[in-house]
Amino acid sequence: MTFPEEDAPRPAKNLLSPPVLDSLGVEELTAYIATLEGEIARVRQAIEAKRTHAAAAAAFFKPRD
Repeated sequence: MTFPEEDAPRPAKNLLSPPVLDSLGVEELTAYIATLEGEIARVRQAIEAKRTHAAAAAAFFKPRD
């Protein structure tokens, strides 16, 4: 049995609350960029890990010819 809400698209999560940039100095903005770039790298690694996992699962459950 399935529920209609399972098929509905999930709303996008707002994972970041960006700061007001006007109040930050150049050094703080540079540090903020470095933090964001680190987070982007971490997310890219998570995406790659999920893709690798999905590919391994697909290969494992691939139907035999």
